[in-house]
Order: sequence, then structure tokens, then C-alpha cells
Amino acid sequence: MFDKLFEAQQKAQEVKKRLDGITVSEEAEGGAIKITATANKEIKSISISEDFLKENGAEGLEDVLVVAINKALQQADNISQSEMAAMTNQMLGGMGGLANLFGKK
Repeated sequence: MFDKLFEAQQKAQEVKKRLDGITVSEEAEGGAIKITATANKEIKSISISEDFLKENGAEGLEDVLVVAINKALQQADNISQSEMAAMTNQMLGGMGGLANLFGKK
């Protein structure tokens, strides 16, 4: 049983490494603002058009940044959840009678 738990921990680490290599991007205001993040929800870059900044100022920028960052992080979260669900399904499928431990047959 501990072997399976250790294996699950190793697989989770593999998924985390894989998620570090997956990037998501989100644009706002027609591409004037671009956010890039990893699937582990780490912001890697933010690009802001000078024209947008001149026209909208700091306050306008802040509002749009919040929306764009939240969208990028939601994309990352969706990918992360899918990867973890796939890993969990793979692990549970490989554990045979694990469900029996919890009273399900």
C-alpha cells in the first residue's frame, strides 16, 4: 500500500513538472495587454502597449490587468485540474481493489 502512495506522490511531482512547461496566454483590449502564465498558475510575463497606457492611465490599466490575469489563471487552473484528474484516474485504475478499502464494490 505504501508503494502505491509513494508512486502517487511521484506521479503528482511529474504532473507538476509537466505543468511548469505548459504556458497559457490571455489578451485584453485587442491584444494591448498580454499575460503569459504556466499551468501551475505562475505569471511569467505581462506586456502592455504604450498606446493603451497613454490612453487609459494607471487606473484603466489596473482594471484591465485584474481581468486579464484572472482569465489567464483560470485557463491554467483548467489545465491543471485536467492533468491531475487524468493522473488520479490512471492511479486508481492501476490500484485494482482500492475502492474496496472504502466499502465500495
